[in-house]
Amino acid sequence: MYLCTLKNNIFFVLICGLKKTMKAIVLFGAPGSGKGTHSALIAQEYNFLHLSTGDILRAEVASKSDLGKLVDGYISKGALVPDELIINILAKKIDENIDANGIILDGFPRTVTQAEALDEMLERRGKKIDVMVDINVAEKTLFDRLVLRGSISGRADDTPETIKKRLAVYREQTEPVKAHYKRTNRYFSADNNGSVEQCFEQIKGLI
Repeated sequence: MYLCTLKNNIFFVLICGLKKTMKAIVLFGAPGSGKGTHSALIAQEYNFLHLSTGDILRAEVASKSDLGKLVDGYISKGALVPDELIINILAKKIDENIDANGIILDGFPRTVTQAEALDEMLERRGKKIDVMVDINVAEKTLFDRLVLRGSISGRADDTPETIKKRLAVYREQTEPVKAHYKRTNRYFSADNNGSVEQCFEQIKGLI
């Protein structure tokens, strides 16, 4: 009886330890770089939870709630949604899926302030960002991809004028996030100017 109880306790401790070492990955890159595509591939390959801030916020907009209307006011103009709002939404999602094998953050953080707030939020939960993968794509290719996506999906933030603004916001406010992860040796890059398959092989090697 004692041996059985001991084995059960050891098993419980091992399981808890595994949960505490849950992988957390940030997929980084400009709009249209392929973050959503590769997040979905990673989620399927490793059974990770895909947290797309864009999808989460668009779902809120579609619900036409007061929060959704507030979020839509930012997204439709190509502006960034306030940090505190996104951090609270992500914290809720992570708490709801605390037993996931891993999480992929797609589209967040977009500023150094957000990266620092994300680190603090995860630290309070005994977790951390293990790897940040920067998906690199030439800017002309990004623009063409987004225009095509907008013509197919009708998304309000994929018009040529808004795309130019989004890319400018990315250069000015989001690119500096790279330095945050470089300082802590968590920065890696993958080239997505070629095929999806080639880029995904690079990402798998990093994970």
